[in-house]
Amino acid sequence: MRFENREEAGKKLAEKLERFNGEGVVVLALPRGGVVLGYEIAKHLGAPLDLIITRKIGHPTSPEYAICAVAEDGHMLCNEEERSRIDKEWFNKTVAEEQEEAERRRKLYLKGKKQNLKGKTVIIVDDGIATGLTLRLAIEEAKHENPAKIIVAVPVSPKDVADEIEKSVDKFIALQIPEVYLGAVGAYYNSFEQVSDEEVVRLLGESRG
Repeated sequence: MRFENREEAGKKLAEKLERFNGEGVVVLALPRGGVVLGYEIAKHLGAPLDLIITRKIGHPTSPEYAICAVAEDGHMLCNEEERSRIDKEWFNKTVAEEQEEAERRRKLYLKGKKQNLKGKTVIIVDDGIATGLTLRLAIEEAKHENPAKIIVAVPVSPKDVADEIEKSVDKFIALQIPEVYLGAVGAYYNSFEQVSDEEVVRLLGESRG
């Protein structure tokens, strides 16, 4: 099954998440692509939309392949085997750049504000999973805020990553878990255009009403 676009995927996920309506939900989207889905889910559930910003460190010879993820606070999650083979100077420089980009996005998108997650049902949303590093780091970051429950909702995930993530959250929802993964999230969409900063700001503004 291919999704027409992120909006369609978000609406389909929103239907699956309807049972959590009224549970003190906060929707946390991974920018930028995840914000489009998060907007649809937050709108459907009447819930606030916030961001959880983790940045991918791609392999120097294959940037789409994540070897690490870094959060706004500098916390990292890495494929240590791959990381050990990477030039340290390049790696440290790239980590610093991506952490700076995470901070820039928080300031641009939300003026530095964050939702209080303590005691809330948190729904973490992205437009799909490949290696799962950025999402796994997002889960760790959310857990530091002591929510009552963490739910992960994505349109598509490789089976091995889905199995791993399912163990670390209260509920994992994926519309598709193919046995043979096509290698890139975009392969599961008819339209997978890059989401702009302006679009993220617009959706967050509309979500706040």
